[in-house]
Amino acid sequence: MPTQLELLSPAKNADIAIEAIKHGADAVYIGAPKFGARATAGNEIADIAKVVEFAHIYNAKVYATVNTIIYDSELKEAEHLIKELYRIGTDALIVQDMGILRLDIPPIALHASTQCDTRTADKAIFLEKSGFSQIVLARELTINEIANICAKTNAAIECFVHGALCVSYSGRCHASHVFKGRSANRGECSQICRLPYNVYDGNKLILQNKHLLSLQDLNQSDYIEDLANAGVSSFKIEGRMKDMCYVKNITAYYNNKLNELCRKQPDKYQRASNGKVDITFTPVPEKSFNRGFTHFFLDNRQPAHIASINTPKSIGEKIGPAIQSAGNSITVDSNIEIHNGDGLIFFNENKELTGFRANKACNNTITPFEKAYIPKGSILYRNFDKQFNDMLTKETAERKLRVSIKMSCTPLGILSEMTDETGSSVAIHTLMEKMPANTNQAESRQRTLGKMGGTPFLLDELDSGNTPDLFIPASVLTNIRRTLADKLTETKRINYKFKYRGKEYKTAKYPEQHLSFADNVSNRLAKQFYTEHGVTHIDSAMETSAQTEDNSILMTTRYCIRRELNCCLKSKNKDKLGKNITLKSGNIIMSVEFDCKNCQMLLRKSADVN
Repeated sequence: MPTQLELLSPAKNADIAIEAIKHGADAVYIGAPKFGARATAGNEIADIAKVVEFAHIYNAKVYATVNTIIYDSELKEAEHLIKELYRIGTDALIVQDMGILRLDIPPIALHASTQCDTRTADKAIFLEKSGFSQIVLARELTINEIANICAKTNAAIECFVHGALCVSYSGRCHASHVFKGRSANRGECSQICRLPYNVYDGNKLILQNKHLLSLQDLNQSDYIEDLANAGVSSFKIEGRMKDMCYVKNITAYYNNKLNELCRKQPDKYQRASNGKVDITFTPVPEKSFNRGFTHFFLDNRQPAHIASINTPKSIGEKIGPAIQSAGNSITVDSNIEIHNGDGLIFFNENKELTGFRANKACNNTITPFEKAYIPKGSILYRNFDKQFNDMLTKETAERKLRVSIKMSCTPLGILSEMTDETGSSVAIHTLMEKMPANTNQAESRQRTLGKMGGTPFLLDELDSGNTPDLFIPASVLTNIRRTLADKLTETKRINYKFKYRGKEYKTAKYPEQHLSFADNVSNRLAKQFYTEHGVTHIDSAMETSAQTEDNSILMTTRYCIRRELNCCLKSKNKDKLGKNITLKSGNIIMSVEFDCKNCQMLLRKSADVN
């Protein structure tokens, strides 16, 4: 039996979720009304229900994010919310708070969120034994580390393949809470990592206004086959705050990638949902928001530079070098066509991002809306392709289930049966007086029964059985088509097969006996869960603790500033940068520690630079 591969797309709202499915997503993840890790991306139950109703026709799944930490006073509210999500047919919850497993909730499937910080096989095995059916791994892992985890657990393994990256391991970051009073664990991240920092070596300023903690965006499209061969079955796109155009483009792009793999190895892989996806455009990931792309650590830190230190904004796609800039005219050396209204950017001599809009573009000569000068040789990028984005605001995809219709005579009329590509089938009987046809009915019957626009179906085959010489009025055929489509749609919803939560083995032991504040235990039920699984010491989450925050580790990262600046302590350039490093952005000051043994970097709250 081939492994089912799932393309998991983000959805800020119901409309984006439905478009993601139309463009090839096998599943979508969407914020619940509350307790989602994007506080401003919550959706009403009725809106999620609309997505569920649409998705299940294609055997696509809907996952609701309930992945913030939960306070004791909110447990009952969370319990009620989960029951509502189960009632409307949500396939699974994405969670990090283990207190949820001690609530009185229905057997809805549970997926372990990014914030569970799963980096090891031991952690994955524990989560599986706790009832989790799908586990998203830390984005920092190498392909060999991923393969090792996949080999040791039976749970479905999910990996991020595209989108923005948190600099801190698995998004476990406390800087926003400490400096801004906005907890990332509560969906209110203030994006401390995207700020410009001055870098001090002791009290010496060595770099100024550099976004040293702002990583490039993830793009693993070159490694889809490697990830699948390693055991990954769910390929996740980041972006629950992204707009419709972004989700359409990136979903379509990875849909093509997964289809290529399934065509290449049909005996080994197949898509997890059904339906023929037709996309009217060629997806290009560089045309959507990106800070440049990185494989992060998948291929063992290659290339070495993975940050976007000059800007946290989108740079888009590379156009080419400016070869002339005079008056209000700029000429660029490129084979890429530039359009009127495009947004264009370049980095000036101070490596500052500068941009302009093209008022007119013709034969690689651009006239900006406002006068702009670009030094010769400067590389031009396009971070807004007006023509491409205008196209994406229109209908750009449809998804159809192929169906066959078989007709046969009965003593009192016509029996019509419709079966879709998954084997779902319905039949109706139409009472009618039989009259012979004066002309061949094949073409008109195919045309009338094939008018299935507005339904999820596409007529692939018509078997007229023993009725080809029978006259069936167009109005009767139209009624047969509509009734069959309505009945099959409803049947598919009724017969949709859910997967339920796995068994929790109370004897399973958590891999560690001591949990720090970074493990985000914020309520009594979470403490109960961990205690029952062998944890002997539990510190409360920073958000619920009275402990001092002054010397706490705010970020733990596999990314290292020294590597980014080509002065790793294990390299010949180790003396290029001292060991006493401080980052400062306004009143945000963090000291940097280099844990070379574990090849990671630690950031703590710090006093001002002397």
